[in-house]
Amino acid sequence: MSFGRLGDSNEPMSEMNVIPLVDVMLVLLVIFIVTAPVITHSVQLELPRASSAPSHETVDSVTLSLDAFGRLYWDSSPLDEDSLFERLRGAVQANPELAVYLRADRDTRYEILARIMADARRAGVARLGFVSQPDVD
Repeated sequence: MSFGRLGDSNEPMSEMNVIPLVDVMLVLLVIFIVTAPVITHSVQLELPRASSAPSHETVDSVTLSLDAFGRLYWDSSPLDEDSLFERLRGAVQANPELAVYLRADRDTRYEILARIMADARRAGVARLGFVSQPDVD
């Protein structure tokens, strides 16, 4: 295989130089190999289904309210946060379909909400909802 030119040196080169094309293709291949796992990675979630129609279910429910000062209320009666787990566990044992609605002041610390949600989960509450006030335009 000869790398030199045969014949007259003034003739134009009639062979295509594919080396830059191969270089570009290899770079694109490496980029694709690196980014393909990132693109296909997704978190599998079962997203809740919501309806704009009000629910007419008659399910026993408890409303936990939390004011801006961190005071906890069980259906409008004050409750100590330390006794929340035992009370929730007793309510879930009495009714496994119990729904717990959490109402919290907008200035409530997330740390307190996280502890309440953890207690509800440990007590076996399967239905935990957040009560909010809709925006009025």
